[in-house]
Formats: sequence, C-alpha cells, structure tokens
Amino acid sequence: MITLPQLRPQVRTGLRLSRAAGHGRPAAPVRVVHLGLGGFVRAHQAWYTDNAPDAAGWGIAAFTGRSRALVEALAPQDGLYTLVTRAPDGERLRVVSSLSAVHGGDEHDAWLGYWADRAVAVATFTVTEAGYVRAAGGGLDTDREDVRADIAALRADRHARVRTAPGRVVAGLRLRRATGAGPMTLLPCDNLPDNGRALERVVLELADLVDPGLAEWIVGHVAFGTTMVDRITPATTDGAREAVRAATGLADAAPVATEPFSEWVVAGDFPAGRPAWDEVGAQLVDDVLPFERRKLWLLNGAHSLLAYAGGALGHRTVADAIADHRVLGWVEAWWDEASRHLALPPDEITAYRRALLDRFANPRIQHLLAQIAADGSEKLPVRVAPVLRAECEAGRLPLGACTTVAAWVLRLRGHGAPVSEARPERVAGLADGSLADAVRAVLGRLAPGMGAHEPLVAAVLDRARTLEALAA
Repeated sequence: MITLPQLRPQVRTGLRLSRAAGHGRPAAPVRVVHLGLGGFVRAHQAWYTDNAPDAAGWGIAAFTGRSRALVEALAPQDGLYTLVTRAPDGERLRVVSSLSAVHGGDEHDAWLGYWADRAVAVATFTVTEAGYVRAAGGGLDTDREDVRADIAALRADRHARVRTAPGRVVAGLRLRRATGAGPMTLLPCDNLPDNGRALERVVLELADLVDPGLAEWIVGHVAFGTTMVDRITPATTDGAREAVRAATGLADAAPVATEPFSEWVVAGDFPAGRPAWDEVGAQLVDDVLPFERRKLWLLNGAHSLLAYAGGALGHRTVADAIADHRVLGWVEAWWDEASRHLALPPDEITAYRRALLDRFANPRIQHLLAQIAADGSEKLPVRVAPVLRAECEAGRLPLGACTTVAAWVLRLRGHGAPVSEARPERVAGLADGSLADAVRAVLGRLAPGMGAHEPLVAAVLDRARTLEALAA
C-alpha cells in the first residue's frame, strides 16, 4: 500500500525534492519557530501543522541544536521531506511542506530575527530531557559550565551567542521585549512531566540572573503551554532513503519513517494564535497530567525496560525484544504496577496497553534499543522512579520496576552497548564497587532514600543477578 499525495508523476526523474518542481506546497509565512530539528518534530508537530486546514498561513522556521547536517540535507530541497508511515501491511508516503526555513544552531542572528517578528506566535521545542539543563531539584543548573557561560554572555551583550536552549529563549525574548513584537506562546514537546512548567522555571530563573526586569516582562507577556507527545520515530537510515527513491524516483536526503499512531495533547493559552492542530487530531485539554503519566510510564517506561533488559539479552530493536516471552512478561509486570497509579478509567488503560503491544511489535518500525537507551540518568527519574516510590510506599516490591533498574545497573557496569549520556558526570562512578554497592547507589540517585530500602535493594539485586545469568 503506497500512496503518493502531492507528488506529480512527471517528476520521477531522480531529482531532489523541490518546491519549484511542484513538490509540496509553496512555503508558508513563518509563524512558528522551532528548536531541535530532528526526526520526531518532522513526524509529529510539523506533520500536524502540515495537515491543519490553515497550513498555508503557518510556516515553521526550524533550528538544529548544533550540528548542521540536517540543514545541509534539507535546505537544498527547500525544507521538504518525505514522511514514510510504516504500517504492518504497507507504507504510505507523503511530502511534508510545513518547514518554510531550516537553520543551523550557529545561525544566531536568524534565530533572533524570528523572535523580533510580530508574526511569530509560537515557539516549540524538542531538545530532549537533557536540553532543559535542570538541576536535580528542577531548577536551572547554574553549576554547568555552559549555563554559566550563557549568563555571562547575556549580561555582556544582548546579541551574544549562547549555547543552551534556555539561553537561546532568553536571548530571543529579550529582543522581543525590546522590539515590542508582542505576546507569544512557548510550547515544549519533550518527555518531561509538566514540561511547560519545567521550561518556564529554567527560563525565568535564567532571565532573572541576566535582567530581573526581563523575567517580570516574560510573566506578563509569554504563555507556557504543556504537552504530551507520542509517535514512535526511529532514526533515519539509508534504507529509508532508498525506499523513497524506489517508490517516487526522487532523491530525499532526509526522509522520516514513523508509525501510523500519533497523539498530541496540549494545554495552555495562545495569545497570538496557533495552527488549527485540534482539527487534525490534537486534543486541547485543561490538564495534560493524566495523559502525560500514561504515556511516560506505560510507553516510555516500557521502552526503557526493553532497551536495558532487552539489550542485555542481545536484542537489537523493540520488535525483537517484545517478541521474547521473558521480556514481554517483565513489561506486563511493569504495566500492572504503573497502571495502579494512573487516574484514568481502567478500560482506557487496557486499550492503551493493547495498542502499545501492537505498536511495539510492528516489524516495519526498526526502533533501535540503543537509541532509546541514551540518557538514562535523565529519563529513568521521570519514567520509572515515581511508580517505584509509590509502590514501595504502598508496601509492595515492584518487580517490573526492579527489572528496569537492575538492567540499567548492568548497562552502567559494562553489560551490553556502551553507555551514552549527554551529561556523563551524572553516572560517573555510580556503578563502581560490588553489584550490591552499585544497586544502592543507583537507587539513591533515582529516588533519594530508596538506596536504604533494604527489601528493595535485595529485589533489584536479585533481578540483576538473574539478568546476568540470562545474558551469559
């Protein structure tokens, strides 16, 4: 099943995607600026914007974090790319036109220019959990060298180049205040609990350190929305590029492969407007929390379990791991534990779990466990620790959660693929010493005080030894 909307038959020539050649729509005026140009935003927010009935009036200017690789791939094809939706029974290809401009993270003048433009109404972010540069308590981590450098740079020069996501936001908002460009909404789309509040806190704290008057202005002129996002989007491979070429005759340097399922739940105000995302499936709600927890715990928590435990057993992808009856049993145990703490109707939770099994088992989505396993120190405290603590407080030992923690301990001790952390100092030395020492240290890092919970330590230690034996 391959359909090719927006592609004309006469362009099957091996040429690259181009608006001039009639691929996609003309570029829309930029009204959204985005930081974190990668596969997920192009499969999710950009896709919703492209499908909205008012898409012709809402273009996105997207910036990478630092690398220029995606800019060099997308700019020659006018920001166009092919979204390959992979269902178990076939694929659907669509050219997405909503990226009106693409920029490297080093193009700071271009970044500032959009924030000074009254037409820009929304800024969105996919910078990963680590990109919010938060300390353990959730505030701005002023011990980081890059945060301190941003503070100094912003104090010295309003046009200074900055390095962190909060630094870029503060630089943009300061210019927006100076130019009188009006109110806007900041909308984070990363897997953080209450991500709008998380972004608001680090931005206000940084602004206050740079210019207390700016922090006051932000409170009065900037809305911070909160979101829950969900669409499995593996990293782009050469296979995806070849599949697009074979199906369309077009060279696409940056296609995105994704699953049919997509969900976006949004809460917040949009004083300067927004695309009609709600008319193409996004849910606008007063409270994202129940949906957020469902997704963070059931999908993302299971992903972490699959990545570490499945990886320890030699599995490469999510589909491979969930096909292993041992791993499936651990996932089901984790879901039973997490489900007890979700404020949603039981039938909705059951339906969501069934849908997750179908999504995980999709053989056409080659979601690499190594990709999911990155940045465990940022992910596990929000995906697993809340349920772990709640179960212990209820007098239960959560064996599903214990399996995830045990598998991460083993990963930190050198079992499976190399550890990948945006902030390696957070895990340095954490798994040193005996296995029991490592279990206590990791539990204490994930959930303060839990390293002294001896029954829990014993349970995690038992799961770690079991996994070691299975892996051997």
